[in-house]
Amino acid sequence: MDFHPADQRKILGSFATGVTVVTTNSEPPTGLTANSVTSLSLDPPLVLFAVDKRASSMQAFKEAGCFAINILTVEQQDISNRFAAPGPKDFSDLDARTAETGAPVLNGCLGWVDCRLQYILPGGDHDIFVGQIVAGEFHGGEPLLYFAGKYRTIAPLSE
Repeated sequence: MDFHPADQRKILGSFATGVTVVTTNSEPPTGLTANSVTSLSLDPPLVLFAVDKRASSMQAFKEAGCFAINILTVEQQDISNRFAAPGPKDFSDLDARTAETGAPVLNGCLGWVDCRLQYILPGGDHDIFVGQIVAGEFHGGEPLLYFAGKYRTIAPLSE
């Protein structure tokens, strides 16, 4: 029995995720909005993200050998939208810097990790990029979330 992609999107779209922008130090620099990000291992410190094989940035991520995962705050929805749109990415007006690998780190994020690429694994219509964390910082704030096809924020539970 084949499972319909629309059903998968509806079911797994009900799993709230954080929103990140993953960047790399290609020339020019590029990035993409991703919620397919996972902490994989503490020893060694590994994370992963998945990229659609049709993404225009796919080759840049493969060739760069590094990436930074920037965890966005609620104030950075515009940055998420910018990096979710197809085409070249404009970094010129962004408050960004680099850490160990040279991948752009976006200032004002909730936190970030800078990674050296370890593996690229096949994942159906996506490739899975696994990286070892070489630097990172936590700054705090309210995370930008994605749930049921829309941006969301955290609301406290009633006690």
